[in-house]
Amino acid sequence: MDRSDRSGIRNVCVIGQAALPCSRFQTPDEAEIQTVEHEILADVVVRAVAEAGIGKSDIDSLIFTHPRTYTKQRYFATFMANYLRLRCSGVVMEVIGNGMTGGLAFDQAVMQVASGVADVALALGISVETAVPRTTHLAYQMRSNGDVDFHAPFGFTPRVWYGMDVARYFHEYGATREQLAAVAVKDHWHGSLNPLSIRGTPFTRDQILAEAPLVDGMGLLELAIPADGAICLVLAREEIAKSLGKPYARVTGRGFYHEGVHEISEVPNDMLAMASCARSAQDAFAQAGITPADVSLAELYAGSTIIEVLASEAMGFAPRGKGAQLAVEGETRLGGRIPINTSGAPISRGHPAYLTPLYGVYELVEQLRGQAGARQVKNATIGAMMSELGNFSGASVHVLEAGR
Repeated sequence: MDRSDRSGIRNVCVIGQAALPCSRFQTPDEAEIQTVEHEILADVVVRAVAEAGIGKSDIDSLIFTHPRTYTKQRYFATFMANYLRLRCSGVVMEVIGNGMTGGLAFDQAVMQVASGVADVALALGISVETAVPRTTHLAYQMRSNGDVDFHAPFGFTPRVWYGMDVARYFHEYGATREQLAAVAVKDHWHGSLNPLSIRGTPFTRDQILAEAPLVDGMGLLELAIPADGAICLVLAREEIAKSLGKPYARVTGRGFYHEGVHEISEVPNDMLAMASCARSAQDAFAQAGITPADVSLAELYAGSTIIEVLASEAMGFAPRGKGAQLAVEGETRLGGRIPINTSGAPISRGHPAYLTPLYGVYELVEQLRGQAGARQVKNATIGAMMSELGNFSGASVHVLEAGR
């Protein structure tokens, strides 16, 4: 491939991808047969590169999601470069940003190609946590998501925050438990059509409401289900994408905003506004030259139904206070005005936390290439993916468009 043009800002496209279904494949330490994480990811990389139709020597940069703390091999990126025998002239690196980790890895891969540093870059990673005791994981969450001196001693986990959001949302807008459950009904139906889903089962509103609440206003089927996962996306400059003669997805806009606070903060703010998400979406849509009304579908990083509702409102897909009602009316489901989380979202597809944004991009690419099967959005031309940092302090948004 011609690598002479490395100046200026170039169009970036997703030309290939592969992912494991969200599942449980981590093995406990005492298991006789152990999961080998780098072998699992290597198989996914080989499939993604083959689907892209490029050669091993064409890859310039590897942008990994930082592996979960439970991953056995540390300094994972360079270990994988060695295992794959990949020599890179761009960069080999890991990124981390809590819930935004996958979004940041994708963003960095986009920048590698757009800047001319790389002609082809991979955004990839593996995430495992399902064999870890939940008490261990919750302790880790409290230390990373909140203030170790203030939140952690009181058991302040993300799910607790989500319950506070629900209570405030119901108080501010008069929304009901039944309306919020409609979001879960929609996502589980979408997930039942997605072969990558860990649950993959549709549920009725009555079944969802019958679950004992885990926090205010939400039960088991309305919160993200932990999962292991592995994924690889292949990005390239558009000239390469066009030369392959296959459908691809072009990245046309990106936005990022951080409010300068750490997750839940002592600084008073509007806890329902998701200001970082709103600002990121505005910037991404402006760069892409579109409005929310132009978006065919959206994949939103949402650890619970309330986060999906708040993010849909912040991004302009629904008026403030109406996000849950739109699910009741069918506007955010397949066949509706703006299908949201056609993948099933973290509550149905599953939530390999650091990878979830990459799975969101994967779904958009499937849709924009017309390869989503039973969950295909008709005439899908523009998709938006949002990832957020814990409880709203930071967010990133990417806009992708269908390319031919």
